[in-house]
Amino acid sequence: MATLPTHIVAADTLRGTIVDIFSAAGCQTDEAERIGEYLVSANLAGHDSHGVIRTQRYVQWLREGKVTAGQTLTIVNESAAHALVDGNYGFGQTIGPLAVDLGIAKAKANGMAVIGLRHSGHIGRIGDWAERAAEAGLISIHFVNVEAGELVAPFGGVDRRFSTNPFCVGIPSADGGPMLLLDMATSQVAEGKVLVASRGGKPLPEGSLVNADGTFSTDPETLYGPLTPEAPRDPANGQGALTAFGLHKGSGIAFMCEILAGVLTGGGTSGPIPGGKRARIGNGMLSIYLDPTVFGTPDFVAKAREYAAYVKASRPTVAGAEVLVPGEPEARTRADRLANGVPLTLDTWASIVATARSLDVLVPQ
Repeated sequence: MATLPTHIVAADTLRGTIVDIFSAAGCQTDEAERIGEYLVSANLAGHDSHGVIRTQRYVQWLREGKVTAGQTLTIVNESAAHALVDGNYGFGQTIGPLAVDLGIAKAKANGMAVIGLRHSGHIGRIGDWAERAAEAGLISIHFVNVEAGELVAPFGGVDRRFSTNPFCVGIPSADGGPMLLLDMATSQVAEGKVLVASRGGKPLPEGSLVNADGTFSTDPETLYGPLTPEAPRDPANGQGALTAFGLHKGSGIAFMCEILAGVLTGGGTSGPIPGGKRARIGNGMLSIYLDPTVFGTPDFVAKAREYAAYVKASRPTVAGAEVLVPGEPEARTRADRLANGVPLTLDTWASIVATARSLDVLVPQ
């Protein structure tokens, strides 16, 4: 992305612009601030696919009633160490922290907890929730699906059956260094990566998409249909699908995300329901929270860091390169972008400006 034409925007300036947009769109100030905080957080971590590029789509969903401002959790049932909660299709940047904080509280009290979340609005970068738990000293594991959000073809197929179904694991850090964090889509690329590519960002790797005739593609129009610069990207307009990573392996994990985050929580899978498709797209997430101190390894974090150092000591395949462990790329990108600004493709910035102007919000030059 560094070789492509970009605007460089200071993180605080970018965050303020997003907050102004969602305040004007009808969100209360605290919710607008959360949306701004977490969208920019994704950009700072280098996950531009889940960052401010989502602004236009979020505002469109709010206008269409697909997401609702000002929501909170409804507890469906719970025990000391578990809860099933409903997000009422509220913004994921509000629902996500509430669900995570509930899991943290239960795990702190009981050593472990499982939280099933259903019917959340787009819940954003899952790494944010693992980082929130890690900052509380907890290990967390997250399985995510998208009800009514078919985007990905199963291994050996061309028809959409899954969404991008992220899987995430976070390990706390005790020394102030970067936490160990694995946060990945089970598709070869996240849908947001296609969104970024469609707006002049990094091109897609070979085989990221599959056409209806079974041929592979790197063209975002495979997923979105014909494109114009400022128009919203709608996967419903495309005839193709994303592919799963790792052939049958990624496809298998995506399938299990549907079962755990969709079927088990009662929120629904990415597939159709009797009588037709749902009007709303929502995330489901099954999260497991573990307090490492109750597992008989009080120095767990130190031992995990020791093993990470051992992995990093492997000789790199390219002379002068470095072996990285999960979480390091995000930490380094965050430090760089906080210091030097967030790069946004010209098309991404144009879509933000167009959304702001539609709400009579002034944007910085």
